[in-house]
Amino acid sequence: MAGSQDFPADPRNASVLIHVNGALVPRDEARVSVFDAGFVLGDGVWEGVRLHKGRMVFLDAHLDRLFAGARAIDLDIGLTRAEVVAALHETLAANGMEDGVHIRLMVTRGLKKTPNQDPRHTIGRATVVIVAEWKLANPALQTQGLNLFTSSIRCSPSDMFDMRLNSHSRLNLITALIQAIKAGADEALMLDPHGFISSCNATNFFFVRGGEVCTSTGDYCFHGVTRGHVIALCREAGIPIRLGNFALMDVYGADEAFVTGTFGGLTPIASIDGRTLPSPLPGPMTQRLRALYDALKDRAAA
Repeated sequence: MAGSQDFPADPRNASVLIHVNGALVPRDEARVSVFDAGFVLGDGVWEGVRLHKGRMVFLDAHLDRLFAGARAIDLDIGLTRAEVVAALHETLAANGMEDGVHIRLMVTRGLKKTPNQDPRHTIGRATVVIVAEWKLANPALQTQGLNLFTSSIRCSPSDMFDMRLNSHSRLNLITALIQAIKAGADEALMLDPHGFISSCNATNFFFVRGGEVCTSTGDYCFHGVTRGHVIALCREAGIPIRLGNFALMDVYGADEAFVTGTFGGLTPIASIDGRTLPSPLPGPMTQRLRALYDALKDRAAA
């Protein structure tokens, strides 16, 4: 079993330099304090960015989400947008990276004078960490697909725990994934508070019925950059797409399904709750949209 985040090991990653608050340090020496708000509470925001053919593709969209998320939780990143971009470029250059790289940009509220949740007990600036690794999604997933299990953990509304924030706090999603793993699946399919399809624990979910691509309204799920591109690509290519409230029974009758994310792009689904989807993997619509998305990435890197 392997989830959507599965990847082949790359020995070059053992010697990468990690950006920690402006310093580039060896992987084994990259440290933050046990009093850091990210460690104590999961208090922070992050982004995953893909380096493709020498360019960090869709970087503006990722930085828009990062800074919007930081503002939403009243976190001062302590760097301008240009300074964040410069730190990313410095990290990539120090590691000699040009392609096939996944970057995790993480920002926490920083050091606290005592381990509690009160943000007024923060000392100094935010903690900024950049981990860049040579990392590609496991290519076997394109023909094996993922097996999903519907979790009892629901996606939450924005007035409870806003799923649209790329927050370091992921315990609800991890719990959903553990349920799926215990059930023998690869990833968790999650419903919204009303029982409609929302997203998976780490990715956005789409299914296809009768040539129409379907996905949730987006009210209770990640505002994925890749999800947004797939929706736009459908509309540009004249592919029927519907954002709505869908029941599990709608999904059980799907011809094919896939999930989206910055790391894996589009990954096909093999089964949902033990029900094998009928299309060979990857399904024809998944193949078509993946080709359109790959072409979009190439244009973004040009």
